[in-house]
Amino acid sequence: MARILIVDDEPQIVKFLGISLGSQGYDVVSAANGHDAIAQAGLSQPDLIILDLGLPDMDGQHVLRKIREFSGVPLIVLSVRSKESDKVAALDSGANDYVVKPFGVMELLARIRRLLQSSAIGAARTFNARGLVIDYVNRQITLNGAEIKLSKKEYALLRLLTEHAGQLLTQSWLGQQIWGVAYDEQSHYLRILVARLRARLGDDASNPAFIETEPGVGYRFLDT
Repeated sequence: MARILIVDDEPQIVKFLGISLGSQGYDVVSAANGHDAIAQAGLSQPDLIILDLGLPDMDGQHVLRKIREFSGVPLIVLSVRSKESDKVAALDSGANDYVVKPFGVMELLARIRRLLQSSAIGAARTFNARGLVIDYVNRQITLNGAEIKLSKKEYALLRLLTEHAGQLLTQSWLGQQIWGVAYDEQSHYLRILVARLRARLGDDASNPAFIETEPGVGYRFLDT
């Protein structure tokens, strides 16, 4: 049974999430402020954390950074803050996903399931989704049985996306992973690379089967 830590100072939200998650078989613990959240992230050993940014004692972005100093468990930010800059800051600080309040509980549950599965996907030797098969060991890719040849950069992008399938990855994080410190925040380089990879996969940006764009933020590989 997966344990989920809810960090929110609104009792009605905690109660609602507790009922919703409990009905799906999750073990739920909660914290109402940043100090308790940091402590519970270590003591209760959660499998996933849902974090609000508007906490009474400290900003949730700070809580996120403190948690990431000792824990790598999947973390979803759940916040009323909808600015692109808030999303990018949270994701770059280590959040795995960002959901804006008000939210649909079914969508949140789907994101939770994806993230709880992502560690196993990342550690796997192969990836398989909708006809796309990747052998990470031999660096071989097939789509519906046909082999696909990728450049080094295209393969690096595909591997990052699939190893974090279901997670929203920011442009800056992807750029730094692919180009290293030489990446100078010129996101058009990444957009060109994504477009090339989509073309290799026969993916349609307007109706994606594989790579979904979050405008101004980053990309998510669709794993369902």
